[in-house]
Amino acid sequence: MAPSPWVQELHFPHLKITLIIHQLIPVTPSGPIPAASGDSLYLSNLDDIIGARVFTPTIYFYRSEEDYSVRPVIETLRKALADVLVPYYPLSGRIREAHNGKLEVFFGSEQGALMVEAYSEMTLAELGDLTVPNPGWSPLIYKFLNEEPYKIIDMPLVIAQVTLFSCGGFSLGLRLCHCICDGLGAMQFLNAWAATAKAGKLVVNPHPCWDREFFRPRHPPIIKHPHVEYMRIDEGSSLTMSLWQAKPVQKCYRISREFQAHLKIIAQPDDKFPCTRFDAMAAHIWRSWVKALDVKPLNYKLRLTFSVNARQKLKNPPLKDGFYGNVVCVACSMSSVNELANGQLKYTTRLVREARLGVSEEYLRSTVDLVEVDRPRRLEFGGKLTITQWTRFSIYESADFGWGRPIYAGPIDLTPTPQVCVFLPEGEADPNGSMVVCICLPESATLKFFDFLCLKNSTIGTVKLGCDK
Repeated sequence: MAPSPWVQELHFPHLKITLIIHQLIPVTPSGPIPAASGDSLYLSNLDDIIGARVFTPTIYFYRSEEDYSVRPVIETLRKALADVLVPYYPLSGRIREAHNGKLEVFFGSEQGALMVEAYSEMTLAELGDLTVPNPGWSPLIYKFLNEEPYKIIDMPLVIAQVTLFSCGGFSLGLRLCHCICDGLGAMQFLNAWAATAKAGKLVVNPHPCWDREFFRPRHPPIIKHPHVEYMRIDEGSSLTMSLWQAKPVQKCYRISREFQAHLKIIAQPDDKFPCTRFDAMAAHIWRSWVKALDVKPLNYKLRLTFSVNARQKLKNPPLKDGFYGNVVCVACSMSSVNELANGQLKYTTRLVREARLGVSEEYLRSTVDLVEVDRPRRLEFGGKLTITQWTRFSIYESADFGWGRPIYAGPIDLTPTPQVCVFLPEGEADPNGSMVVCICLPESATLKFFDFLCLKNSTIGTVKLGCDK
């Protein structure tokens, strides 16, 4: 048997999914909650930051050998969601804008989450390889008719579309408002919902903690860092135009554990401080992307941003157990096009490592104060690549609703935001630590990117790497 390639391009078919929306089901908490109509809840500046003012869409696929009449999928998930919305009651509210553009959660009549019941005559097998995220799966995640991009005001904060397929399998297309929870917070909520569905009774461990006042800004504000991650920069390079005008395509690559380990060795900076696999992979992807896009001019400064979980940085005082709000800081590396395209990998890796290690408790507090003083009003894309790391989330373990772990769990379509790259866990397909990298490129740049990704014709690789298109 031939060894599996270290880097493998993953392919997905172009799909047209046909389905019928049967009904929209409002889901309200099944018991009393500590909030009445007219009440509101404070959102921290980390919850309210411009990058969190979005819904995070994810899809989960399940095979089911059961007769739906034995354990009806829709009713099981609906009842469990109603039960879990009691301790997670803020997710039954709505987002509104208060004074000075600040957001808050408010409670009114006829609110709650939204469940969508859908049916398809297709089978899961007709959807292609369910381990490779496919933009063609988009109909499995519900959007309102003529819904405005990035709309969160007066929207249900949990939108769950359950699509039953003719083979007996089903999908759960989930949209969660990022203002309420970050990735780890979303996993905590998902785990509670899944455990409750599986047990047939409410299961929450840990008990959810709101406590967004923990991140109230200081008076007066103390901004100790330049925060280039939020700097308004006019696009002065060819990067954004080459992406947005060329109708980029989504490409996915399986990266083996062996390649990650090799890259970590050759990307190690010339000092005594070790880099992580993330440092090396992020630096390598950034360089490969910039070189494939042939960005000009060479002296233009580009940015790489990525989120850093700051929970363990908070010591005085520490966060309470069960906190599920946003506790991430955006780290930012800056480098010229020339340094990325023609410099050394270990130099870029050091920049990524320094940005990651630069996130501290004071950095987080400085971010909170910065947003209070100068609240960003729009997403900034100028000269930027953003990497989102899902490999740290227990998304497969958290999403067992009683029908086993999902075949696939994660995002499906990056093309609406083509300057975002995602690192995904491989899931059940390969338990050996491989990851899937999803990134957007113009079709004309895909071959060059793959060659750079595989270190072809590179002088820094010391072994012949296996790559497979």
